[in-house]
Amino acid sequence: MSDHVPLASFSVGGEPEQELFLPSKIVQERAHCSTWEKYIDLYEHSINDPEKFWSTIADKFWFKRKWSAGNFLQYNFDHRKGPVFVRWMADGVTNVCHNVLDRNIQLGLGDRVAYMWEGNEPGVNSRITYSELLNEVCKFANVLKRKGVRRGDRVTIYLPMIPELPVVMLACARIGAVHAVVFGGYSAEALSHRIMCTESKILITADGSYRATKAIRLKHITDKALMLCREQ
Repeated sequence: MSDHVPLASFSVGGEPEQELFLPSKIVQERAHCSTWEKYIDLYEHSINDPEKFWSTIADKFWFKRKWSAGNFLQYNFDHRKGPVFVRWMADGVTNVCHNVLDRNIQLGLGDRVAYMWEGNEPGVNSRITYSELLNEVCKFANVLKRKGVRRGDRVTIYLPMIPELPVVMLACARIGAVHAVVFGGYSAEALSHRIMCTESKILITADGSYRATKAIRLKHITDKALMLCREQ
């Protein structure tokens, strides 16, 4: 049970009132948005002027080509006026992997920990820095290219929660491929359905893994899924 006592009630946008629990002072000091008032200001700004709000956020990232004026956000939610769609920065060009890795390394953060991994068993863990992660991502990006994966191709990822999972995801982003992560607990039937729906060009998996004490035979499930795909 939490020791925090609600300090106030609040309501946003006409929604029912909710209790407000403030975090500790040290958490507030380290937060990107240190006070509730600042959060409300940001939220209202994002709702009232989404183009300007998100344009300010986007300016903090690397773009090979910036979006043109008046082309930041386009949308139609009324089917009577045509196809429903949302387009962000339609003529802008960037790379998510570059922003996640290269950009941070260029800022001098190469030796900082990019993420920490905790395995299935207590005490099984690892850490990887931005520089180390970039090296692994580039290697796997080249593996994908050697396998014929090109920009716009779909890559199905059927992996357990291992360090290689984000490596594969970022490698796809680096070469412009689209990744589709399938939960490692899904059946062969569910996996085959997702492979077919995405028209995936390649499937990335592992021999198996453990979830608690249960062994998950990923490769066996994958083989069955591919057989089902061939029967379609």
